[in-house]
Amino acid sequence: MVVFSAGDTAWVLICSLLVLLMSIPAVAFFYGGLSKRKNVLNTIFLTFIAFSIVSVIWVIFGYQFSFGSDIWGLIGSPTNLFLQGIGLDDLNGTIPTLLFVMFQCAFAGLTVALISGALVGRMKTKAWIIFVIIWACLVYIPVAHWVWGGGWLMQMGALDFAGGAVVHMNSGAAALAVAIVLGKRKDTSLIPHNLGYAVLGAALLWFGWMGFNGGSGLAADGLAANAIIVSNVAAALGLIVWSCLDTYIVGKPTILGAISGAVAGLVAITPAAGFVDVFGAICIGAVAPFVSYFAIYYLKAKLGYDDALDVWGIHGMSGVWGAVATGIFAVPSIGGVAGLIAGNPEQVVIQIISVVATLAYSFIISFVVAKILDKVLDGIRVDDSEEVGGLDANLHEESAYNLN
Repeated sequence: MVVFSAGDTAWVLICSLLVLLMSIPAVAFFYGGLSKRKNVLNTIFLTFIAFSIVSVIWVIFGYQFSFGSDIWGLIGSPTNLFLQGIGLDDLNGTIPTLLFVMFQCAFAGLTVALISGALVGRMKTKAWIIFVIIWACLVYIPVAHWVWGGGWLMQMGALDFAGGAVVHMNSGAAALAVAIVLGKRKDTSLIPHNLGYAVLGAALLWFGWMGFNGGSGLAADGLAANAIIVSNVAAALGLIVWSCLDTYIVGKPTILGAISGAVAGLVAITPAAGFVDVFGAICIGAVAPFVSYFAIYYLKAKLGYDDALDVWGIHGMSGVWGAVATGIFAVPSIGGVAGLIAGNPEQVVIQIISVVATLAYSFIISFVVAKILDKVLDGIRVDDSEEVGGLDANLHEESAYNLN
């Protein structure tokens, strides 16, 4: 018989707040610092408004469609709209159902906020708001059900402990699609206007990620401890390896490269954190920088898309590596599932199917939605004069730095 656990509840409460920290202010500072000075407030606003919109959608119907009783493997049954009928004493495992709702709400809000990094400095605010609403309904909610809510990928046995597919590949593919529809910026150079902001954001992301991964087992137990250990070591390896790549390729390590490597390592370990041991985490964290470095400095130049803050390069590509690597390094002693090395090559095939399905669905729907909005709204991109002058002044009539 499942009973309420005060310890599990306290832990997931803390983890919910840590994931909330990742969206506001971590992503806001991280993206804001990497943007141009003239667009920093708009960049931060995109994060805040996305998280806020999704928070409202989630409690009205998002949670219900994601985690309701399965319908044909595609979507959940929309019961308990507005959370009606969910009592204070209702449990999801050993924690209150309402707490599970909030924990998952933070994941949903973060995912949509991540997309904004690809389009900073050139998307109309109205277009972004409408896109967020549609994307959360048509993409995030179904994919969350497929992977976590009892849908077809979960039934197939796809492993995604904390969001490699649902959060990172999903947002990365959407970011790439919107960036392609928007087209290149007038000035594609993007030297971070305040690297200190970005470092602060990355540090808060690293800290918050411990709740992101550590809380996904919904219990204060050994699995949570393992998730935190492997997440931290993957981040550390990511930072070290990216710094080495910078030193080898450009002749010196950079702080931008260091924090990019840490985030890439964290992204890659996310789907695996509840299934791999330290050895697997070291391998996953060490390879992630190579994957994202290739995507950012070679693939983007080759294909010509303008993903401003490299959401696809880091979240999408390292998310793909992490999902496949979960099928390689999963050990039964951690999550109860064997991967390739432990004698189950079929798990790699299942992981690849989940990767292809998530990327294809997210990219196609995101591209179509962005294209339709581009026609309906007479363009989703700001005017040339607004882009050149900066969105802080032209869209918000505000300045981040009033030094007079």
